Amino acid sequence: MKRMTVWTAAITLLASTAFAGDIGVSISHSDSNLAVLVQGMKDEAAKVKQPLQIEFAEGDVNKQLSQVQNFIAAKVDAIIVNTVETSATPTMTKMAADAGIPLVYVNNTPSDVHELGPKAAFVGSDEKVAGTLEAQEVCRVLKERGKTDDAGILIIQGVLANETAVLRSQAVHEVAATSECNFMKIIDEQSANWDPVKAQDLVTNWITAGYKPAAIISNNDEMAIGAINSVKAAGIDAKDVVIAGVDATKEAMHYMQNGDLQVTVFQDAIGQGAGSVTVAMKLAKGEKVESPLWIPYELVNPANVEKYLAKN
Repeated sequence: MKRMTVWTAAITLLASTAFAGDIGVSISHSDSNLAVLVQGMKDEAAKVKQPLQIEFAEGDVNKQLSQVQNFIAAKVDAIIVNTVETSATPTMTKMAADAGIPLVYVNNTPSDVHELGPKAAFVGSDEKVAGTLEAQEVCRVLKERGKTDDAGILIIQGVLANETAVLRSQAVHEVAATSECNFMKIIDEQSANWDPVKAQDLVTNWITAGYKPAAIISNNDEMAIGAINSVKAAGIDAKDVVIAGVDATKEAMHYMQNGDLQVTVFQDAIGQGAGSVTVAMKLAKGEKVESPLWIPYELVNPANVEKYLAKN
């Protein structure tokens, strides 16, 4: 995978020398976007010969807390966490601080992002920006299609204990409240826990209940794909419903090429993964780092999708 960006290159330059100690990594669960994130970590670590111990929490916050405890007991030199539930981050922050071990959160914004202390940091992207870009583009497409008369909007949320889902959904509400987009009427929103199968079931239930949405706005691409599959199974042309997601995964962009997905938002998972390794190494060497370290989001639609596919 060669999706190197200016941000990734800039972050890489922060590491003046390699740090040979072990870094423990806990990833919330497995999906296509997090696979890219992990690859970014591995690629960056390989370049500087940095050992990583990578474990997956399988969506279980207690398992993730146990993984962090085990990393501390093993006296790793730094810990990187992609959180299952951002509400649990104050506990993990305290555990690492008490042990004197540097901690870096990546991708999912910790609830204590502005209270991490000198030996902890966050590398990620501003989730409000993702939700705002997504919702504004849905608004534009609906206007383009002439659907400005009380357009019904359904929101598929991720894990509600996760700040990412909360902020992305909040941004959709804020866009729908603006004078430019107040024709967008949110008729329901429910969690599908980032899962495409659960999202498909949720949308099927909505359709069965009689909902006829003008748009379905999902907190991530995988759930958006679940929505597309549900709409198609119901005999509705996916092109008649504006479906949106976040992450710009390779699979999602193929759906966009086929005309089924109208909106996504590129999240530079490679840059986030590489940046988390570099920041962890710097903290382990006692150096100061910028936190939060924001990696920008970028809007993806059918007009520019080829550009982002080329980055995979």
